[in-house]
Amino acid sequence: MNYHFSAYVYRLRSIKRWSLMRSTAEENVAEHSFHVALLAHLLCEIGNKLFQRQLNAERAATLALFHDATEVFTGDIPTPVKHHNPKLLASFREMESIAGERLLAMIPPELKASYQTLLFPAQTSGDPSEVELMKYVKAADSLDAYLKCSWELTCGNREFAVAKEQLLDKLEKLNLPEISYFLEHFAPSFEMTLDELSELPEQN
Repeated sequence: MNYHFSAYVYRLRSIKRWSLMRSTAEENVAEHSFHVALLAHLLCEIGNKLFQRQLNAERAATLALFHDATEVFTGDIPTPVKHHNPKLLASFREMESIAGERLLAMIPPELKASYQTLLFPAQTSGDPSEVELMKYVKAADSLDAYLKCSWELTCGNREFAVAKEQLLDKLEKLNLPEISYFLEHFAPSFEMTLDELSELPEQN
């Protein structure tokens, strides 16, 4: 019997993000998921090494890789659309759940338990540490969107100016020192040219 799960997940590269915005560079859900995994891992490591957390960075990265997997069926619905009113958001959450169940049905029975916790982390995990990790995944999700806005603005595209300010406000309201650390020490590099990035940093 063939199982189509992986083939469908690979199609996330065909799902475009920021469909309502004029972008200088298109972005798809597959690359976004990869970026969110990188950021979630980094945020957890910052938390562990600088703020005495005990976060499983590898698990956070794995959760991040699957956080938008259902969009292979639902598409990437822009935030202003799905958050327009509570009924619309509730309908979208139901669509996500149905899409997750469809993906889960494409996995061999022996593997379903492992992937159920990735496709439905909020519903299936009673582990407080898992809930904590999802907080960092969601923070990384918003952070990646913020960095996309920074990139577009650096390229002279003011289409993303308001979105950047909104996302910065959202990130600051999370009150995570890991986010503040990233914004101070990592985010500025996203506004530099390749030549500027190539310069060796001064050693403290």
